[in-house]
Amino acid sequence: MAQGVVKNPDEQVVLGEEIGNVRLVTLNRPRQLNVISSKVVSLLAEYLEKWEKDDQAKLVIVKGVGRAFSAGGDLKMFYDGRNSKDSCLEVVYRMYWLCHHIHTYKKTQVALAHGITMGGGASLMVPLKFSVVTEKTVFSTPEASIGFHTDCGFSFIHSRLPGHLGEFLALTGARLNGKELVAAGLATHFVPSEKLPELEKRLIGLNTGDEIAVKSAIEEFSEDVQLDGQSVLNKQSIIDECFSKETVAEIIKSFEAEAGKEGNGWIGPVLKGLKKSSPTGLKITLRSVREGREQSLAECLKKEFRLTINILRAIISADIYEGIRALTIEKDNAPKWDPPTLDKVDDDKVDLVFQPFGEDLELQIPENENCRWDGKYENSAYATSQVTAEAK
Repeated sequence: MAQGVVKNPDEQVVLGEEIGNVRLVTLNRPRQLNVISSKVVSLLAEYLEKWEKDDQAKLVIVKGVGRAFSAGGDLKMFYDGRNSKDSCLEVVYRMYWLCHHIHTYKKTQVALAHGITMGGGASLMVPLKFSVVTEKTVFSTPEASIGFHTDCGFSFIHSRLPGHLGEFLALTGARLNGKELVAAGLATHFVPSEKLPELEKRLIGLNTGDEIAVKSAIEEFSEDVQLDGQSVLNKQSIIDECFSKETVAEIIKSFEAEAGKEGNGWIGPVLKGLKKSSPTGLKITLRSVREGREQSLAECLKKEFRLTINILRAIISADIYEGIRALTIEKDNAPKWDPPTLDKVDDDKVDLVFQPFGEDLELQIPENENCRWDGKYENSAYATSQVTAEAK
């Protein structure tokens, strides 16, 4: 059993265990597919800061309970806060600040990402030094479809994928399986799910964060990846041809042209989903991923923070709430977007959600390594001045 287990009966959404030199994080909301709530974010940040500063902590393992690693952000939380301005500002700030620290963490990390791994949930897998996936892993970044945008650092991650695969994944919300994730460079190892418990025991037994030792241990269980012939990753030339186009409308037009060609039956369902997505969400997402190519991780996260706050404030559209309503609340899958079509989404309006906030109202990501855990929400202008982030 774990030695020195760090947990509180009231804080079971995330378990933190200390076992020798190994630290084990377990996302523990299986009935909710381990979605990321305010409590989850706070506990993750608390554990990770404590362990990075703990000389005894050498290896951090992250896993989920049940059929999901994590299905991403808690959409109901956003929806329930729709009539109360900035009700979710704190959790958004804390999550994006945490994303930076996960990407730049000083201890060796391993994600055991079995099952559903979507949106913000994937931000707890992809940036880690080692990310293990299985035949049950399902990855997707479907935010644009509900009027949101590709966040939690994915405007940085997707913009660095081969060719225009990033735009494709961000705009279509296309799903990748475990083997595809390894092939695309979004995960490091594929391990059959029946071997995962044994791998976890092996990693704990190593009792070290030595990267060579950890890699070697994982490779005892991992398998080489062979892509299915029908994998979307084998369609890179079509993806690059279509998703390199300048605008969403041109991308769809190009994709439609390809759909009519022999052997391209796979495009139809993807195209149908793309056309049903929020026009505003699609335009914001494409611009964000494209800008991400020229931005650092910190710049991407600061931009994503602005986008999220402005989208939740519905400054140009309330599509995010309509998308959540249609998908998860009333589940009629019949969203009424406003504006309803791409040509009605004014580019000048889209500019508004990208506008910088005043410097003190931006996401505060420390530049000095000696102070890398500074910039917390409780020390931000939002918490200390009770202000709202109106752009100055």
